[in-house]
Amino acid sequence: MSTRLSVTRDIFPLAETFTIARGSRTEAQVIRVDAFDSTAAGQGECVPYARYDETLDSVAKAIEALPDDISRIDLQEALRPGAARNAVDCALWDLEAKQAGRPAWDLAGLHRPKPVRTAFTLSLAEPEVMEQKARQHAAWPLLKIKLGGEGDMERLEAVRRGAPDTEIIVDANEGWTAELYSELAPHLVRLGVAMVEQPLPSGKDGMLAEIARPLPVCADESCHDRTSLPELTGKYDMVNIKLDKTGGLTEALALRDAARQAGFGIMVGCMVGSSLAMAPAMLVAQGAEIVDLDGPLLLAEDRKPPLRYDGGNVFPPSPELWG
Repeated sequence: MSTRLSVTRDIFPLAETFTIARGSRTEAQVIRVDAFDSTAAGQGECVPYARYDETLDSVAKAIEALPDDISRIDLQEALRPGAARNAVDCALWDLEAKQAGRPAWDLAGLHRPKPVRTAFTLSLAEPEVMEQKARQHAAWPLLKIKLGGEGDMERLEAVRRGAPDTEIIVDANEGWTAELYSELAPHLVRLGVAMVEQPLPSGKDGMLAEIARPLPVCADESCHDRTSLPELTGKYDMVNIKLDKTGGLTEALALRDAARQAGFGIMVGCMVGSSLAMAPAMLVAQGAEIVDLDGPLLLAEDRKPPLRYDGGNVFPPSPELWG
């Protein structure tokens, strides 16, 4: 039976403007891939990311150039790690599960996934706005705070006032210098911050091996797939695994195992996408120290059926959605 791929571009308006150190957005532009034969169909989603020189056009063209009947194994060599390979890889996993009548976790040799605690992200804004947002989400067990430069200390203080009992992690999105990180680090500890994500720019993060790290530091932009790991040793304590960086579930699972063996803690994160993009990551998130799969919560409208979020937890997908 011949397997074919189709590419669809979807736009999801955000519930409100989302801002990080690199800029703002009001919508999530994603690509959905359908993999199908005469008996079944699977689907996957990716979020092209300009930080990695990806556009909707470049990702769509890369997928459309693939031959029919490409296998997941051959796909790993046909496309580089990134958004295009992610959407196809996840669609093929879904197709294989539908064809076999078995869940994807079973095909992967994993245990049945359970609900996991996920962070809720507060985007970068003025301190008073972030305090208000923190107060609105103070019941959430884990908040992720986007930071990125001047005024970050005031933002942190404001968020802690708004959510005095919530666990907090922060993400600078490459927006700090080594000097600023060293200045802020004691205050992060004082305010009970549990982890800081990618404080320095990728490729310019060597100082992390030379300065004190009083709280765990997680690699995001500096970690893509298993080939990233040797460069991270001594600089980072954790790695953030995102399927849009690894190029799909296949490499994400391999990266998780390799990172654990190398002594890194595991965070599983996401771009701003729909429930379809989060669903495969639920398999990687099992047992992770930190999970940040809140993308659908930032959308004004999600796919049907969506993932279920309740009490700060995200639940495994229904078979109708993925896997």
